[in-house]
Amino acid sequence: MIDTGLLVKNNGSSYVVESFSNGKCFTCKIKGRFRLNNIKTTNPLSVGDVVDFQCEENSENDSVIVKIHQRRNYIVRRSTNLSKEAHIIASNLDNVFLVISLSSPHTSYEFIDRFLVTCEVYKVPVIILLNKIDLVSDEMIEEFVAVYKKAGYQVVLCSATEEKGIDEINKLMEGKISLFSGNSGVGKSSIINAIAPELDLKVGDVSDHHNKGKHTTTFSQMFKLGEKSYLVDTPGIKGFGLIDLEREEVGRYFPDLFKYSKECRFNNCTHTHEPACEVREAVKRGDISTERYESYLKILDNGEDKYR
Repeated sequence: MIDTGLLVKNNGSSYVVESFSNGKCFTCKIKGRFRLNNIKTTNPLSVGDVVDFQCEENSENDSVIVKIHQRRNYIVRRSTNLSKEAHIIASNLDNVFLVISLSSPHTSYEFIDRFLVTCEVYKVPVIILLNKIDLVSDEMIEEFVAVYKKAGYQVVLCSATEEKGIDEINKLMEGKISLFSGNSGVGKSSIINAIAPELDLKVGDVSDHHNKGKHTTTFSQMFKLGEKSYLVDTPGIKGFGLIDLEREEVGRYFPDLFKYSKECRFNNCTHTHEPACEVREAVKRGDISTERYESYLKILDNGEDKYR
């Protein structure tokens, strides 16, 4: 019997699919030829995929995925093991919540902007969750919010330990598939536990030696929170390598830079040295934040990024 469902968990060697017809979960494998069928990523399937699977009657453990439906979007990063390969974190997303913190540990602007560029490339709506606001000054918070408000992004202030901002996050998640991501140690699992205490996710401590978080999530997993609301938890990310992007295209995915680039003298302006560059003028005027522009330059100059 062929059924259709939502892939809710990746176990590494098998997948869990929730059937649209009866709501049951089936443990599935994939056929060998399906694995090799024009797949250019390290993982042919990801959490959030809609798939067809062949299941045996009265058995929920011997099913085989036979087809993947077209994705409307997905979020991808460069594989940590194969730098020329991509790894799809999740697909068919309504929201991505990027969890960051300004202290214990500090999330760099470059990491944030790499993540935002990827969301722009693959048309994934993103909201920044500034966690641990109880650990930093109001001045630091205001400075950070100003940078990303100017760039056009929504920033939600929250504190998982004090449950600040949780109601606002819940409202943004209603009826949607929402992914949570961020560096290890920024409090992602703590926020998820505040949103859905019944999940009781393991929370890791921040390493005293490196002031970085310890990984507590191994594979991406989707949790059903309501009739139409899903939450996707992902492993903590140390870095975020870009892929499938031409060097000269990077500026298009900084909305604040792209807005002014139309006034540059040259259509192929890199906003680094060319005369009559309106982007650099906007930085001087303060219309584009220095932090965002510096992130853009670092991405251009980073030889580790593998463009097309």
